[in-house]
Order: sequence, then structure tokens, then C-alpha cells
Amino acid sequence: MPEHAPDNPRRDFLRKTLTLIPVVTVASTGLGVGASQLLAAPQHEPKVPATPPAGNYQPTFFTAEEWAFVQAAVSRIIPADELGPGALEAGAAEFIDRQMNTPYATGAQWYMQGPFKADAAPELGYQLQLSPQQIYRLGIAAVDGWCKANSGQVFAAQDSATRDHVLSKIEAGELAFDTVPAKVFFSLLVQNTREGFFCDPIHGGNKGMVGWTQIGFPGARADFMDWVERNEPYPFPAVSIRGERA
Repeated sequence: MPEHAPDNPRRDFLRKTLTLIPVVTVASTGLGVGASQLLAAPQHEPKVPATPPAGNYQPTFFTAEEWAFVQAAVSRIIPADELGPGALEAGAAEFIDRQMNTPYATGAQWYMQGPFKADAAPELGYQLQLSPQQIYRLGIAAVDGWCKANSGQVFAAQDSATRDHVLSKIEAGELAFDTVPAKVFFSLLVQNTREGFFCDPIHGGNKGMVGWTQIGFPGARADFMDWVERNEPYPFPAVSIRGERA
């Protein structure tokens, strides 16, 4: 992609959504590898993949049916286009599966006591008794159930246009599920897809640092403040925590 390629809605979307993701997600080592170990790696470290290629990854949390859904969904939330790979190619599905095996996914770091209220005011924050693991499991089953009832096929078996239509109905709250609020499921799915597209590759997503490259983010470089006010493309490739370069 040329450095001075004109902006388009997709790049604008990616740039804006990066500001919604906590910095700890983009450049943290929350999966158990010490930051000091990683940052101590020599600068001439060979450029090797931080994670297996997307095609070789086998999910450890999602079932085969759930995995098919997650892959199909992320491929439509951030689709591949002329600017480059989308969330599926970047490994966002792998990122989500790996996150499902962390304390975050079980709600271990959340206050999970009652009272619970599904229609609480937004300023009160999350008020449900469901952990991310449960939201995914119940949400995927609900969407696949709705799709099968209306077309005889699960979500992953639908064409791209139908997937987009279903996702838009979920986002708008037009689908009502008995087990989980549709908007809550959609919000979590979109947020985790964004995180998978922009995270450090050590977490399984942003393979090849394609997310960072598309918005000109320098990654885990020690210092790039001298470029912040220049209003011109950052000229150096993105760098991951492990020292890989885009």
C-alpha cells in the first residue's frame, strides 16, 4: 500500500477504533510472558512469526461450529479489501479464542455479584451475570439457531451479504434472544475483533502487523514522539514486542 494512499471509510474506521482499545490490549504481555524478558531480546533477533499461521491454528475453547461462526463474523466486521487483509487474515479469530482461556474471559477480574440488571443505564457499566465465555457460547448458539430457523443454515454457511444483514440486525437490536442480549453479544464481538486486529502479534492477532501498517501505527517502538506533530506518514516499519518488523 503506498504511504500516501488517500483515506477511505475503512481506514478512517480502523484509525478511529484504535483509540477505543485500551493501550494494555495493544502492547501488553497479559498472556503470561514477562515484559522484561521480551524487551531484553536482542535487536538483531531473526524475524520469525510470533504465532503459527492462521491456517494451522486449532482452537482450544470454541467448538468446531463456534469456531466457524467466529471466523465468519470477524471476516465481515473488518473485511479484506484493496487496502489489505481483514480481521480474519490478521488472526482476530485466533486472538479471541486465546483470550477465552484467560481470567478476563471467566470474569475473574470483574465484580460478578448481584443485583443484575439487563437494562441498566450505560453509565452504570456492565450489569449482567454472564462472563465473556458465556456471552460467546450463548450468543453464537442464539445466532445460529435464528439463522437455521429462517434459512435452514447456520451463520457461517451464509453468503457475505446475508452475514452482513444478520450482523446489522443484531447490532440494531432487532433480534431478541432468550439467553443473552443481542446488543451485548454484538458489542463484545466487535470489540474483541478490533483488539485482535490491533493487538501485538504475541497475542495471536495482527499477524504481520497488518493492522498497525494500515493506520501507520509504529507499534512497540521505544520513542516516536518527534514524529507526532509532523503531520506526515511515519517512515519506519512497525515493531512488535518481540522485535519483529512489519
